[in-house]
Amino acid sequence: MNDVVQKLAIVVAVTVPQTRPEEIEEHLSELEFLAETADIQTSKRFIQKLPAPDGRTYVGSGKIREIKDYMAGHGINTIIVDDDLTPSQLKNLEKELNPSDKEARITIYDRSLLILDIFLRRAQTAQARTQVEMARNQYLLPRLTRMWTHLERQRGGTGTRGGAGEKEIETDRRTIRRQITLLKEDLDRIDRQRQTQRKGRQSSVRVSLVGYTNVGKSTLMNLLSKSQVKAENKLFATVDSTVRKVVLNNIPFLLSDTVGFIRKLPHHLIESFKSTLDEVREADILLHVVDIAHPFHDNHLDVVTSTLTEIGAVNQRTILVLNKIDMLDNYREIDFTQWAGRYRERGFDQVVFVSAQTREHMEELRAVLFAEVKQRYMQIYPNYVLPTDYTEEVGE
Repeated sequence: MNDVVQKLAIVVAVTVPQTRPEEIEEHLSELEFLAETADIQTSKRFIQKLPAPDGRTYVGSGKIREIKDYMAGHGINTIIVDDDLTPSQLKNLEKELNPSDKEARITIYDRSLLILDIFLRRAQTAQARTQVEMARNQYLLPRLTRMWTHLERQRGGTGTRGGAGEKEIETDRRTIRRQITLLKEDLDRIDRQRQTQRKGRQSSVRVSLVGYTNVGKSTLMNLLSKSQVKAENKLFATVDSTVRKVVLNNIPFLLSDTVGFIRKLPHHLIESFKSTLDEVREADILLHVVDIAHPFHDNHLDVVTSTLTEIGAVNQRTILVLNKIDMLDNYREIDFTQWAGRYRERGFDQVVFVSAQTREHMEELRAVLFAEVKQRYMQIYPNYVLPTDYTEEVGE
């Protein structure tokens, strides 16, 4: 089997009948972008409208036959599903789709596993890798089957007679449980170290960038802090939390950038990353970045707001930063003042429209941010006298 065939996949989704076609298109385009981020090329979409996913096999029997015939005819052995599969759905799908040739396994990624695999690739620090590995193991534990291939087991000398496959599964389960225990211990140790670091920052104003993935947070981080945080046109380009010291008009503050959120973010991942997301929870000010040019940016805003609520980050002062205005048609003719009113009605007092790419309106963002930082700084240091000769400088 060659590498090209291994990296070719189809995407499968179940949608309720009332879902708008453009919304289906956006969801599957995002799923294909996720696949691309994981170096998987997608060749075809299979969509079935049902009141709810089939409890046994996710899609109906007719759609399964259609999928099976297409995969066999095009030499494809990978499926990506736009929802999370239950253990029984996964097991039944594998049984239905796996060809009689046992060497040609069908590999099934549901949405959460795909995201977890991307996070595992992107994580650089010990903390992030430990968090992702624990989330992935917790997710895989109830989903092990005889045909499961994601763990890439390398075993020799294991026979296939008399329930050996089931014994392998039990061995894997014990191994994963042991790994989860060890990873939890590692994470507790790392968390204690991070808590000590954060205690040292309590006397500083803390600002955190939040937003949907691929909205330009890292580019804004680089502009505001003049640092070199990795910024790519890929989902989850930033997984590890990054903190920089910034001095704006003689007032210092800490600016952090952390992982972007996404629709249907795996629950285990949120749980594992809660310690990293302490940077968000404990921030004094949030810069909530939105890709204003995305046709479903309002949905993305809601996803992030919901996730912030889930992790307990709901009471911070928030500046809504609507980024990528340069990608709007005739954007220089748009009256953004009217647009801002719509977001103020949704509870955002501070609204700024910018382009991190062209740096338009960045001075306005700095001015709004400085006012918020100054207010918080004066609460921490009420006797501080701000110099009249403002200067702007940046340090690590």
